[in-house]
Amino acid sequence: MLEQEAKKNKGEFDMSDIGFIGLGTMGRPMAGHLQAAGHRLFLHDVVPVASELVAGGGVACKSGKEVAEKADIVIIMVPDTPHVEAVLFGQDGVAAGLSKGQIVVDMSSISPLATKEFAKKVEALGADYLDAPVSGGEVGAKAASLTIMVGGPERAFNAMKPVFDKMGKNVTLVGANGDGQTTKVANQIIVALTIEAVGEALLFASKAGADPALVRQALMGGFASSRILEVHGERMVKRNFEPGFRIELHQKDLNLALEGARALGISLPSTAVAQQLFSSCTAHGGKAWDHSGMVRALEMMANHQVAKG
Repeated sequence: MLEQEAKKNKGEFDMSDIGFIGLGTMGRPMAGHLQAAGHRLFLHDVVPVASELVAGGGVACKSGKEVAEKADIVIIMVPDTPHVEAVLFGQDGVAAGLSKGQIVVDMSSISPLATKEFAKKVEALGADYLDAPVSGGEVGAKAASLTIMVGGPERAFNAMKPVFDKMGKNVTLVGANGDGQTTKVANQIIVALTIEAVGEALLFASKAGADPALVRQALMGGFASSRILEVHGERMVKRNFEPGFRIELHQKDLNLALEGARALGISLPSTAVAQQLFSSCTAHGGKAWDHSGMVRALEMMANHQVAKG
């Protein structure tokens, strides 16, 4: 650690030592890929750090401040805007341990407006800030195939690109701070509306007497084909709603979309409908269902299941 402190005092960072805060469903496999690629990890979470990461050489830290003091890059992967704010600026938070020249990367999905404010505060301390939310869910995190949408300064993006490439396959700098989060909100609008469309289509086919599994198979070869028809359509047919991405998290993202729409003075009517369908699922005990479980709200209205459970 003396070598590390000396390096920081000189403002020298080689980006080999990475801090990772938030080691849940997404963060744990993402951190694992970085560790497998040879990065030394400094880890912090609200629960005990995953034993396999520690066994692989990861260093468990007591606070975000300690992570920032020891790492070159600090990556954050937590559920929502208040959690990111607490990690950054709470007691013994990341901001208290930052040095000039470091990079803070928030890979959570949070408010674009709050992100811009967080970036200003971090940059005032001499560090760069990137918002880099991801799409691909647990499957993409485990396969290192995430889509990563980045907002922030180009110099920091270029420094981080080799690190992002170890966690994802489609990595794009879309603009300034906040633009990564805006892109993620747009992504979640498309995903929610496509889940709703697939659910309606399979429900219609099933109620009409067709085999929904064969209908889905046929549609996969046509213009209606999509990744959501492939993956979530199969979940609907097979009645597998174990969470890859929980409804409550998608609700959070659509709240960001609707709040943003109000601020911009625009209407997102289909997004509002999708949110109401998620709310119906939540009211029936489904907040932890996979978001493909939106089809259950449609099924309840039709008094008909797409397929037998």
